[in-house]
Amino acid sequence: MAQFLFEADLHGLLKLDTPIPNAPPARWQRKAKESGPGPSPVGVSPMKPANRSHSSSKTPSKTPGKSGSKIQSTPTKAGGDRYIPNRSTMQMDTANFLLTKENDPAEESPTKKEQQKAWAVNLNGFDVEEAKILRLSGKPQNAPEGYQNNLKVLYSQKMTPGSSRKNSRYIPSMPDRILDAPEIRNDYYLNLIDWSSQNFLAVALENSVYLWNHASGEIIQLLQMEYPDDYISSVSWIKEGNYLAVGTSNAEVQLWDVQQQKRLRNMTSHCTRVGTLSWNSYILSSGARTGHIHHHDVRVAEHHVATLAGHTQEVCGLKWSLDGRYLASGGNDNLVNIWPCTQGGGGDFAPVQTFTQHQGAVKAVAWCPWQMNVLATGGGTSDRHIRIWNVCSGVCLSSVDAHSQVCSILWSTNYKEFVSGHGFAQNQLVLWKYPTMTKVAELQGHTARILNLAMSPDGTTVASAAADETLRLWRCFEMDPIKKKEKEKANSAKSSIIHQSIR
Repeated sequence: MAQFLFEADLHGLLKLDTPIPNAPPARWQRKAKESGPGPSPVGVSPMKPANRSHSSSKTPSKTPGKSGSKIQSTPTKAGGDRYIPNRSTMQMDTANFLLTKENDPAEESPTKKEQQKAWAVNLNGFDVEEAKILRLSGKPQNAPEGYQNNLKVLYSQKMTPGSSRKNSRYIPSMPDRILDAPEIRNDYYLNLIDWSSQNFLAVALENSVYLWNHASGEIIQLLQMEYPDDYISSVSWIKEGNYLAVGTSNAEVQLWDVQQQKRLRNMTSHCTRVGTLSWNSYILSSGARTGHIHHHDVRVAEHHVATLAGHTQEVCGLKWSLDGRYLASGGNDNLVNIWPCTQGGGGDFAPVQTFTQHQGAVKAVAWCPWQMNVLATGGGTSDRHIRIWNVCSGVCLSSVDAHSQVCSILWSTNYKEFVSGHGFAQNQLVLWKYPTMTKVAELQGHTARILNLAMSPDGTTVASAAADETLRLWRCFEMDPIKKKEKEKANSAKSSIIHQSIR
């Protein structure tokens, strides 16, 4: 019985190859019928090639001399092959012409171009051809004269610690306080103000020295010269802030105890006025009009311990580095000398570096507080440049034209910046970023040239003395409150560690 069922199933499967009655014709049968007279479509097998004549073939004949053969095109009826696009409605020649025309330059008469340009200007307010945002050819348009791109700063400057970030702090453009400084001597080569670590500002006014207490506002007259023709030419505080050195026009260097308000000693070794002073521990260095620099050991009776002869004209700038290794001196001979630390003894001393690039007197000299071998110098009216030096290698790291006389330079201890005081024509203070040497702000208010600058002990306020007989206090380095608390916390932690180590 099972054998009969198997044969029945096999017979049913073989019937699948037979034509299906009343079924729609296949695609190849429809195409054969549409192609014209020929063999009956029923007798053609889809698995075997059809015996078609050359006249019914879709491929045109290419035999020479038989131009009368008809070239058949792709069927355009709805029943055509769906994989072959219908090109009868396409205009290939027209499309080719339009494509080539776009790449060819437009051949229009000048009058027509001018007319189209006039229409565009009247309708849109500008020429459309010149206002294209994206162009395939042509040079970019030049920016208008005086245009500055504010976003250029974000992408063109090099990143530097602290000051390279966006300036978010507020810098007051007006001074915090203005003090009178009557009869202050208008002399570029003198150094007439200094701010102590105990918050006293010393000011030399003609033949007197006054102390101003920044905390209380109290004013004390410390001294007055005996002869009216003599005057004070320089002042400088010792690091601890309890002694003040005073240079005079009669070649004296005086040492005063501020708390007792009495003169401790009078040191005479120069023969001309002493225009600049600088401390290095117990060594007091003084520069005179002769071009000589003297080292004084204030602890001993024979105070004059060394003489530095490197300038041919008056020494007007003198500053010891914070680590006490080098002494920088600037003179009216346009020279900057770097002297090594000397431990007393006689003999000749030679500078380790001499910079000759300035073209004017160099009064402004300042050491960087976070890079001990970096020095900033500024030239007078004939030079007007600020230069940054590496004193170890003798290389000029950067130079910028200040466009005015540079009278003084101070580095900030709170920011990677420094401030410079200037003379004619703006008589302003300028804040500079370091090392990019870009301007942060300009502080104007003085009506005559600035003579000297001094920094408060907390590093937030700059005092400027000018020939307009005023002292102005600028809060240009005010710290952020959060950073200020962090700094105070770090200092307190450091002091506590020191106290714990002492037993």
